[in-house]
Amino acid sequence: MNDTKHQGLEGVVAATTRLSSVDGEAGELLIAGFPVEELAPRATFEETAWLLWHGSLPTADELDAFRRRLAGRRSLPAATLDLLRAAARRRVPAMDALRMAAGTLSLVEGAGEPREDALTLVAAFPTIVAAYWRLLREEEPLPPREDLGHAASFLYLLTGEQPATERARGLETYLNTVSDHGLNASTFTARVIVSTRSDLISAITGAVGALKGPLHGGAPGPALDMVFEIGTPERAEPVLREKLARGERLMGFGHRVYRVRDPRADVLAAAAERFYRNGGDRELYELARSVEATALRLLRESKPDRRLDTNVEFYTALLLHGLGLPTELFTPLFAVGRVAGWTAHALEQLATGRLIRPQSEYVGKRGRRWVAVAEREAVTV
Repeated sequence: MNDTKHQGLEGVVAATTRLSSVDGEAGELLIAGFPVEELAPRATFEETAWLLWHGSLPTADELDAFRRRLAGRRSLPAATLDLLRAAARRRVPAMDALRMAAGTLSLVEGAGEPREDALTLVAAFPTIVAAYWRLLREEEPLPPREDLGHAASFLYLLTGEQPATERARGLETYLNTVSDHGLNASTFTARVIVSTRSDLISAITGAVGALKGPLHGGAPGPALDMVFEIGTPERAEPVLREKLARGERLMGFGHRVYRVRDPRADVLAAAAERFYRNGGDRELYELARSVEATALRLLRESKPDRRLDTNVEFYTALLLHGLGLPTELFTPLFAVGRVAGWTAHALEQLATGRLIRPQSEYVGKRGRRWVAVAEREAVTV
């Protein structure tokens, strides 16, 4: 096989985009031109979605109208709720429920028009996730409220209580941070599907399926489990040394793209610090910071030839746990944020009118001849 071929398309430029830029060497993430640390802590999620779809920040009037349009799309079709009830009876994982429910959004009136589908998907994803979680706990889904922002609405739909401003801001910062991240597996999936001139709902359902895979969806839950396993700052070094000696990966550290610290980790670290300073379990926060510092020191000691820094998973776990969200919803919540980027990429790909059709290199046998079934026992076919 020709070693110059790009396995897994690594290093291949498959699209041009104005949506996000990931520089792994510099540790930089731009979202529509804004450094993530500039945008994520300040923007509402509605502003981030508008920015991704339109390329500029909305005016006050545009933002108000956009908020109202999104809020008006939060309710789910009856068939979607029926499907979620059936999934809850089987207790399927939340990502499977989200994938199945995403496809039913084709039942929404007006489905099939790309920008209308984009609105429906972004508005409905939080409702799906919250409704499914309540059904798993044998609670009825709540009707959406249109007077709350995107992040606050999700927290209300989950608990039935209007969230404190600081809690909603913490979640909004997270959703902004993960809204887009280059041509990752799920985003590429969405672009490939829509490049065939399929509809946005099919494309985003495919993206959810790609995100569900553990090599892409990440491991914020296990990163938090590691902190809980350690328990106290003085246990951090012996526990982490033992894990490294066994060849285990330290969850929440290292990234395939970033060769320095993941800039999203910095944004979420600051959001976590603000949240825990104003209420949360400060002892857990201090423990996590101690675990992080010890892990970074031991990784540099044991793997001096590799740069393994804190990634987005570590502070995702700490922030979302502090917000009172269960680990089973961490990856679905990632999808709630990333659907803004998925839809923006799908719209961008549609505008190109180009079918994505890469080539493959055949490495199998050649010149084979047909052998009848009666003669195959003694012949290698």
